[in-house]
Amino acid sequence: MSPRLAAVFAAPFAAGWGLHTLVWRRRLEAARRDPLTGLLTREPFERRAVCLLAAGPCAVVFVDLDGFKAVNDTHGHAAGDAVLRAAAGCLSDALNGPAGGIAARLGGDEFALVAPMRDPIALPWLLRGLHGELTAPTRSNGRGLTVGASVGGCWSGDLPAPDASSALRRADEVMYIAKRGGGGWLAAAPGAPALATVNGRRTGRSGTHHSAAPTEVSGQ
Repeated sequence: MSPRLAAVFAAPFAAGWGLHTLVWRRRLEAARRDPLTGLLTREPFERRAVCLLAAGPCAVVFVDLDGFKAVNDTHGHAAGDAVLRAAAGCLSDALNGPAGGIAARLGGDEFALVAPMRDPIALPWLLRGLHGELTAPTRSNGRGLTVGASVGGCWSGDLPAPDASSALRRADEVMYIAKRGGGGWLAAAPGAPALATVNGRRTGRSGTHHSAAPTEVSGQ
């Protein structure tokens, strides 16, 4: 077979393979995203967080919506979905400044973000602004839906071991303290002791019994 004829036969195969690869990549990316909000799911978020935190100091933030179940129970799942999408939009908007940040829906009404941050003084501003956006009314079918939010964050540069596991756990602990205190936002104070854990789980969750509250910088 001549080279020209071989090229003619090979062209459709190459085009088909290219299309197959494109479809496969799109499906793979879709599998990494929460179908409702478009944010990353937990596993790809945690993998990318490892890379971001290894590259330099970051803000690490955990969010839990307060009163979300009441919205679902009172107004229906469509209204609840609208609240979740709005919350996802708030996290995405918060990443417009920091380059290379990531956000995720961890499950239910829990979210997280990791964003490069050179100066820890910016952390309280990030948390305050995010909390304000999350608690603003969401419009759904002509109604204004409002939920509270517990927002906790840390700056990885303040941690003794600024690895992804330590930073994510610390932000989760601080968010839980905010929730236990009635909501609002909390920024971990530098050098504050971590919340006690049992078998790697923060205290206050099912199956744990000890408690210890670290010092925090806080706001409502």
